[in-house]
Formats: sequence, structure tokens, C-alpha cells
Amino acid sequence: MSSPSTVRHSHFVQTTIGTREKQHLDSTTESYLELLISRVRVRNNEDEVLQSLLQDRSCCSIYLSSYLVERLLQRFEDDWKSALGFFRWAGTRTDYAHTPEAYDKVVDILGKSKQMERMCLLVEEMRERNYVTLKTIAKLMRRLAGAGRYKDAIKMFDDLGTFGLEKDTESMNLLLDTLCKEKRVELAREVFLELKKHISPNAHSFNIFIHGWCKFNRVDEAHWTIQEMKGHGCRPCVISYSTIIQAYCNQSNFRKVYELLDEMQIQGCPPNVVTYTTLMHSLAKSEEFEEALQIYERMKLVGCKPDTLFYNSLIHVLGRAGRLKDAAHVFEVEMPMNNIAPNSSTYNTMISMFCHHSQEQNALNVLKEMEKSTFCKPDLQTYNPLLKLCFRTGKTDSNLSTLLDDMINKHYLGLDLSTSTLLIHGLSRANKCERAYTIFEEMIRQEITPRYQTCRLLLDEVKQKNMYDVADKIEDVMKQMKKSN
Repeated sequence: MSSPSTVRHSHFVQTTIGTREKQHLDSTTESYLELLISRVRVRNNEDEVLQSLLQDRSCCSIYLSSYLVERLLQRFEDDWKSALGFFRWAGTRTDYAHTPEAYDKVVDILGKSKQMERMCLLVEEMRERNYVTLKTIAKLMRRLAGAGRYKDAIKMFDDLGTFGLEKDTESMNLLLDTLCKEKRVELAREVFLELKKHISPNAHSFNIFIHGWCKFNRVDEAHWTIQEMKGHGCRPCVISYSTIIQAYCNQSNFRKVYELLDEMQIQGCPPNVVTYTTLMHSLAKSEEFEEALQIYERMKLVGCKPDTLFYNSLIHVLGRAGRLKDAAHVFEVEMPMNNIAPNSSTYNTMISMFCHHSQEQNALNVLKEMEKSTFCKPDLQTYNPLLKLCFRTGKTDSNLSTLLDDMINKHYLGLDLSTSTLLIHGLSRANKCERAYTIFEEMIRQEITPRYQTCRLLLDEVKQKNMYDVADKIEDVMKQMKKSN
């Protein structure tokens, strides 16, 4: 009998070998990927891609796995010619057979690129192999409807039997959902009235219409659908009501919202934390801060537990209402007491709130706490309010430099369009256009196109400093922008 130490040693050796083998397979796969990509990218159409790969001995010697094919198709999901050419080449290999998932992926790529005829031909291939599933049909209907071919999407449902699939509640819901998401709710309604004679709807069928009517801003029809739902023996759920509440909130029709909240309680379908978060956020957006804060009291009365997203919204509302101490209490005391972990948005909301009220040290203290967090790390949204505060207080030397250094060298954050624009505008107005131009140059190098207004502002500033060489370069960028437009 082996001793425990021998067993542990054996397990360690096997694990180490397994890890090495996996690392070797991963590095091999990556080298195969790079080789195939280099042979595919330079071609003009799918036939050229196919011929290039067929004639390349190094490509033909590659071991082709389903995983490798999946990776390549993901890489080419915005390039249908490369994807289809590679897919055709892979299909010629005798040591590999396409999976239904690979077919589905190419169907989706072709549909997204509006290559409808090619997409339909590929589906015919799938039909012959018995590869068509409801997932395939969902992709087809969505892409056809997205291209405005609603009748073809409906015909796809009518032809389900030819694919060996059932016309049932699940497949009907796929069609209804497709049409509603394309804002063709009235057409979906016509289809539903015809189909429900033969196919029984379920709660999801009606929730699809509730979402559809709300998206179409016809909230009364959505509310009426609740009654229709009950008439068919389906019980509305919290999602059904919350969707309508969100729509009424968007209209600032809070009287209707409160009526629905009462109705939910009466129906034994109490609002959940998402419902309350939606309402509190909407009230705050309408600057009804005290009413928004009453939502928390209402929640506590019915025993609904807050989550991270609710607390984020509550902190935001307290900040907007100028109740910074209460917001800090929620963040520092209440959340830990209820075992609710903060996320990036929680920290960012606190930092933004303190910056808005020019409490720089408090904002920096929260930043330090965020840096220690095991749940999240600072991002660009964390730093933007701090950068704005530097410009507002005129601390554009050491403070700004420290923040930028931490962003780039400590947290490895690259500057995006929004942050770069903020910096260029702030530095230009602070009479530091040399630094502003350095950031402008970095944007161009990173192929981030600056806004025309940013170019104009920087150009005016450098001209005032007689920096004519720099002005010429900015004007060249502006000319290129006009050409591309």
C-alpha cells in the first residue's frame, strides 16, 4: 500500500506534467493561430482565402481541432470573407469535421455582415447534416428581421418541420421575441393571434410583449398585457411588473408607478431590489431627492434587502442631495455591516461625489481604499473626477502629474478618447499647451481620432504661443479628419 506522501508526490508529478502539456498545447495553438491568420488576412474574397490555404503546405500540416477552428472564427467574426474562406478550407480536411457550433458561428457572422444568401446556403448544408437546432433558427430569424426581411423570418418558423423541429411554445416565443426586438410589435401581435389557436402561450410569451410595447413606448398596452396574461392562466412575475415600472419611470409618470407597486403587493408579487433601485434612480434623475430617499424606507418596511447596485444608487442620491456624511456612513458602516461588498461603481461614485464637493482628501482616501480592494481596481472612470478637480482648483503641476503617473505606471491604464479630451482641454485652458500637445500626439499615435472641437481649441492656444510648427501638424490632422468625413 502506498504511503500518503508517495500518493501526494505522484499526484504532484502528474499535475506538473499535465500543466506542462497544457502549456505546450496552448503555445502550439497560438503558433497555429498566427500562421493561419497571416495566410488569410491579405486576401480579397473567400475563394482567394480558400485557395491560399489549400496551396500552403505549412497550413495543411497543422493539426486542426474544434478549439482551433472556434478561435479562428472568433478572430474573424467581423470579417466574413476570411471567416467563410477559412471555414471552407477546414471543411476540406479529412482529419477534421465541422461541429454544429462552428456552423452556427459562421451563420451568425454572415448574418451580421448582411450576407443573407450565403447564410441561407450554409443553412441548407446544415439541414442535410441534421445540424440545425433552435439556436440556429433563432440566429437566422434575428438576422433576417434585422435586415428588414420580416416575412422571411416568419417563413423560417413556418418551415421548422423541414428541419425536424417542432412548432411549439418555445419556437413561437423565439419568433415573437425577434419581431418585438426589431420594434415590429404589431406584426408580432398578428402572428401571435394566429398561432395561439394551435400553440399555448406561457408567461414568457406575454413578457416578450410587455418588453416590446415598453420599448415602443406604448406602456398602456404593456399594462393591458398583464390582464391578458392572467386571462390565459399565466401569473405575472416581478419582471413583468418591473419592466412596466421602468417604462413609466422613463416618462416620469410616478403616479402610475406607485399604483403598480400597490398592485404588485396585492397580487402577491412584491417588488424586488431591482424594482426599487429603478424607481429611486429615476426619482433622483427628476431631482426628487427626498422622495427618492423615501424608497429606502419603503424597502425596509417590507423587508426587501439592498444589494450593491441599490447601495450605489443610494450613495449617488445622497451625494446629489448634499448629504455627504450620510453617503459616507452607508459606504463605511452600513454596507460592511450587511456584508455587501463594494464594486468599482461604488468607489467611483464616492470619489465623484467628494470631487464634486471639492473634498479632495476624502476622494483620495477612497482611492487608497480602492487600491487595497480584492474585488476591483481603479479605472479611467475613477480618475476622471480627480483630474477635473485638479483643473478646477488650479493644481495642474505636482497633483496632476502624480495622478497621471499612477494611472499609467501603477495601474497600466491607457488614455481613451474621453480622458484624453479632458486633459487636452484642461491643460490648454491652464496655459499648458505644450503638455496638451504631448497628449494630442499620443492620441494620434494610438489611432484615437480627437474631436474637431479639441483640435480647434489646441490650435488656437499654440498659435497664441507662436508654436507654428505644432500648429501646422494640428492643421494637417484636421484636414485628414475632413477628408475622411
